[in-house]
Amino acid sequence: MKALSTLLLSAALSTPLLAAEVQVNDPYARAVAPGQPNSAAFMQLENLGGQMLSLTGATSEVAQAVELHTHIQDQGVMRMRRINTIELPPHQRVSLQPGGLHIMLIGLTRTLSEGDEMALTLTFSDGSEQTFNMPVRPVMPMGAQKHGNNMGNNMGNMGQGQQQN
Repeated sequence: MKALSTLLLSAALSTPLLAAEVQVNDPYARAVAPGQPNSAAFMQLENLGGQMLSLTGATSEVAQAVELHTHIQDQGVMRMRRINTIELPPHQRVSLQPGGLHIMLIGLTRTLSEGDEMALTLTFSDGSEQTFNMPVRPVMPMGAQKHGNNMGNNMGNMGQGQQQN
């Protein structure tokens, strides 16, 4: 009986008191050319609950590091910056999209090709996590792909030691 009580107490302590009530809509990751070191993930996050939540992190086996990022205007130039959290106000939807808030996949462990799937785990401020699979798809029109090397190189340099002030 004591062993069962200890097991139940241990399970209760390891479970978050509040489960995130976040609905993930239309998640996808950016397809990249072979050899590109980084990619990004996008989606709509909707906080269905009545409490303020934050996305505090993410992990994936397809990347050595996964970071939350935003784009800011800096002296007329759009620059990516790492951020610590993405606020999810109650009963609101937050868009993670190209040119705005997004999740960077840094140091890819494999090429992300159109039609692939990848798993992503999101971590929220209440300690809960949500894991799901997302498709990999192209973000830029095919005509813009020839500029992919510059984009990939810029993405490769961003997120390395940059922190929002």
